[in-house]
Amino acid sequence: MKKTFVALAASLALSTAFAQSSAPAAPAGASAPDTARSQAREARVEQRISELHAKLKITPAQDEQWNKFADVMRDNGHTMGDLYRQRIALGDNTSALGDMKQYEQITQAHADGTKRLVEAFEPLYASLSPEQKKLADASFHQSSKPGAHKGRAPHRKAPAAAAADGASTTKP
Repeated sequence: MKKTFVALAASLALSTAFAQSSAPAAPAGASAPDTARSQAREARVEQRISELHAKLKITPAQDEQWNKFADVMRDNGHTMGDLYRQRIALGDNTSALGDMKQYEQITQAHADGTKRLVEAFEPLYASLSPEQKKLADASFHQSSKPGAHKGRAPHRKAPAAAAADGASTTKP
């Protein structure tokens, strides 16, 4: 069961990495493409939440636990989105030490978010019927390919986000 929680947390944390819980007001100097990308990321998280709700056949009796779990997904997405936007905004205007410190912040936020997801999912999982648990287990089981999730197409990122990810994943 612990393996299921870890797989769940990893898949959800990664799938919400660029999401936000609500459409942000455009900050001073923000461009229309940045706002559009933020709204698209928000929409992807909401779509994933809706898909999981339907796939797991969440009942009205489980809504309270589900809502707590979904809120953690949104919060994690918002946090990671903010951190990646900060990283992108710095561009080449940072030292190696500053770059590593920012990568440390992203990694720590990811770990903290994963922990919160597991904590929110545990009571939900306990409330699921045996059929629902099988659906959850199948939905969050990671295949042998890194980054691939059973029953889900590979995550494709926008070029700017992919470049930021590529830069961040090459750090020690």
